[in-house]
Amino acid sequence: MMLSASRRAVVAARNAARSRHPSSSHLRSFAPRSTHHQQQRAWLSSLDEPTLFPAQMDTTNDDHMLRSDVRTMGNLLGDAIALHHGEDVLDKVEKLRNMAKQSRSNISGVSEERLAPMVDFVGPLSNKEIVVISRAFAHFLGVANAAEAHQRCRRLKMDLTKEGSEGLLGALHETKRDSTPGVLKNLLNGTAGNKKVSKDELFQSLTNQTVELVLTAHPTQVNRRTLLEKHGRVQKILNDADSIREKGTPYQHQLLDDALRREVASIWQTDEVSRVKPSPQDEAARGTLVIETVLWEVLPSFLRKLDAEMKSAMGDEYGLPLTASPFVFASWMGGDRDGNPNVTPGVTREVCLTNRIKAATLLEADVRELMGLISGNPPRGMDGSCRFKSAAMEKVRERAGMESRAPYRSYLHPVATKLANTAAWGRQELQKLHKKNNSDGGEYDEKPSTTNITSDEVYLNKDELMEELLTVHESLSGTGNAIVANGRLADVIRKVSAFGLTLVPLDVRQESDRHSEALDCITKYLGLGSYLQWDEGARVNWITHQLQSKRPLLRAGSWNEAGNEEFFTDTAKDTLETYEMISEQFEDSLGAYVISQCTSASDILAVLLLQRDAGVKKPLRVVPLFETLEDLQGAAATMDQLLSIPSYIGSLEGRKQEVMIGYSDSAKDAGRLAASWAQYETQVELSEVAKKHSVDFVYFHGKGGTVGRGGNPNTFDAIVSHAPGTINGQFRVTEQGEMINQNFGYSDRAERTLDLYTAAVLAEQHTDRPLPTKEWKDMMDKLSEISCDAYRKIVREDDRFVPYFRTATPEQELSNLNIGSRPAKRKASGGVESLRAIPWIFAWTQTRSNLPTWLGVGEAINEVLASEDEQTLRTMYKEWDTFRTTIDLVEMILSKSDPSIARHYENVLVSDPEAVSLGTEIRKIHDGAERAIMDLSGHKKLSENDHLLLRLMEVRNPYVDCLNVLQAETLKRLRQSEEGSSEEAVLKDALLTTITGVANGMGNTG
Repeated sequence: MMLSASRRAVVAARNAARSRHPSSSHLRSFAPRSTHHQQQRAWLSSLDEPTLFPAQMDTTNDDHMLRSDVRTMGNLLGDAIALHHGEDVLDKVEKLRNMAKQSRSNISGVSEERLAPMVDFVGPLSNKEIVVISRAFAHFLGVANAAEAHQRCRRLKMDLTKEGSEGLLGALHETKRDSTPGVLKNLLNGTAGNKKVSKDELFQSLTNQTVELVLTAHPTQVNRRTLLEKHGRVQKILNDADSIREKGTPYQHQLLDDALRREVASIWQTDEVSRVKPSPQDEAARGTLVIETVLWEVLPSFLRKLDAEMKSAMGDEYGLPLTASPFVFASWMGGDRDGNPNVTPGVTREVCLTNRIKAATLLEADVRELMGLISGNPPRGMDGSCRFKSAAMEKVRERAGMESRAPYRSYLHPVATKLANTAAWGRQELQKLHKKNNSDGGEYDEKPSTTNITSDEVYLNKDELMEELLTVHESLSGTGNAIVANGRLADVIRKVSAFGLTLVPLDVRQESDRHSEALDCITKYLGLGSYLQWDEGARVNWITHQLQSKRPLLRAGSWNEAGNEEFFTDTAKDTLETYEMISEQFEDSLGAYVISQCTSASDILAVLLLQRDAGVKKPLRVVPLFETLEDLQGAAATMDQLLSIPSYIGSLEGRKQEVMIGYSDSAKDAGRLAASWAQYETQVELSEVAKKHSVDFVYFHGKGGTVGRGGNPNTFDAIVSHAPGTINGQFRVTEQGEMINQNFGYSDRAERTLDLYTAAVLAEQHTDRPLPTKEWKDMMDKLSEISCDAYRKIVREDDRFVPYFRTATPEQELSNLNIGSRPAKRKASGGVESLRAIPWIFAWTQTRSNLPTWLGVGEAINEVLASEDEQTLRTMYKEWDTFRTTIDLVEMILSKSDPSIARHYENVLVSDPEAVSLGTEIRKIHDGAERAIMDLSGHKKLSENDHLLLRLMEVRNPYVDCLNVLQAETLKRLRQSEEGSSEEAVLKDALLTTITGVANGMGNTG
């Protein structure tokens, strides 16, 4: 479509006006347009509207491009609000936004009084107005997040383009110290403070290291899947706009402007509140979506680039082997039953089958694609005979036929057919399972199955499929077609290596008490007394004896037989049926068995015994999870006792033992500083135990996305700062909630995350990091003791704390968020100690207090700085990366905290004078923590060197302030409303909307 002269003039005038009056803010206002402007847009379509292609855009300045993108989407969102709710509502949104900006610009912007105009404005709003205005700010922050996510990808592309123009390979980021080629360059040359490492050493390290990413169902993703998909489409539109910014036609520009307008309008019309709590099956489907839609193609693409960078840096003989597995994946979704009664044996069976169906379907499509790509014949001479011969080619000919004119297509056809059968078999078995469980049906149970496929007709082991694909690769390579072999076929082989036939094997997790209860029922049934009343020595002796015996303790299903009801509790039956389910699963469906709340050797032996007794042919590796401070401190003694038992050592495959370190619960138990030191020291002590018994320990790091749950936004430095000798090229870690989407939801970002992990694990193996001196260890012990005592003095010992926590935060209302299948508490009764780590962090994040991360830290630092040990502490901060990383993370969280907001919640919601007095004390402790951190770091302002964070918070704070004021008002009204009333329903929507908005603004939840 061509533009008329008059139309072009209007567009030019609009762009000229915009260039004369640029927005003063990164996040543009929702300002409404004039009636004349609205009349114009009726015939000008998107060409007279906010556009992704403004005149005067500086395409060399990515910050300018980001501001332009966000400004455009802000205006489009404002249009949608005005269209659906009227200009007066949009005007109220804008007034509140301006008040927030003004309050932040005042010199006294940190005082609680700055919120007074906003509070006065929000007070008279109706409940429905609060909902709409909250939605406006929440959605704005959502699309701003999408723009910023795209900005990170845009920056990565610009960096690669620059590297290419400078003569570098430009596959991955060679000029970044935290990228794999950057690490390779520094290690090969001995630069950037690294020792020089040989090519052979680096090749061995890279080809043997493995990062295993475990996707978990921890409920921290507050945005609905529908909205995440829409935000993803927004990012794609922004990406497409970048690609045609310089050379695109007006018509192409119009198409993208219209697409963005439609998407933003659709976002506004979409309900942001999850109305139904997800089932474990729903969680599993959402979790694997990122593999199906992103990682399935991004991973082989990354490995291809890694191969190219290895060859570029070290020579062609140092390429990445085809079957190397730098990454593998696992999942807890559908297997984690710790405190979640919704995860039953039937659920785990269903998720395992569903994952096999998905993997087979994806692989079938890939193999059929290969059949079209590799459609020719090997090179033949003039006499028609094959010029090259190999054993692999003979295998291909044997199946395809000697006269086949497309031997590879013929060879692969039965592979594709068998994969199709595998998916059909999975659907068939899933339907049988639904019928057995009297289910209403699921994704693959829409109509009766007409198949009768046996397990002999399908792929159950990835080795069989891998062998067939490698045969084709070897045949092509041996007949002069290596270029073809190393194309799409290599990608498919790498997918099989990483994802296998199960997509992600499931870990099973259960708390130790459940296993003890099951064994107690068994010993009573057998007339041996009560297992629970035995001491640790008696338990270990009995289990060890049973492991050496071939006689089963129970007959399968005997716990359900008539007459046995008195012996077996319902929870014990569920536990025993879980082991029965494990015994039925095919290879690679399940991964590890994780024992939460593990405190003793008998806890670990119990799981091994229950697997053996259930007839599990290849027992799952048993992984103790040490998560409280006391558990961590006793972990080395527990494992030393365990590894002294010959029958247990004999059960270890390859003398490897996996141990999980719990970051979330230990921090909730003892505070961030004491927990981080306990985690570090425990891993060092466990490594000594491993050496003593000639066993290799693999550490499984159970981290959340937030600092309070062990997270660190700087992945590279976080990994390299681990205790020396504890990673050794094997890094297993959880990826949880919103972090899955942030790290892997978009292809460019996913590739960068894979690069960061690869680079960090490689660098860690070759970075000299001596253990802390005795003086430093003694100092850490002292800091930990002081900080833990200070933390527990408030959280555990102060009677005012629980009432304050439950009234000054939305903790009690968080259960209304339908973002996870499991309860917020492990036990229905109990106080803060039974609360899971996620809602614990979540509640404090909403009020901008972030108390769990910094409480106790300031007291410890201040006490030491005031003592004769001052210089030791200052030296530790300057010279010990691990300690400095911990302190800097606390500083970062303090910079994101806002005591004036927390005080406002208190003013609105807390009436008990005792609780109010505690709030005053907590804010004084917060101020002391800020001063202590700045004193130690030498900073005059919190996080003064993190310019990106400061700029982001400066821009976002006014919008989050609005949501905080709206949330506090909503909580007040909700707690005063009549239960079950229509008023309560509206207020619940408002509250959940503000929770989502604050989470979007702060960048994390739990």
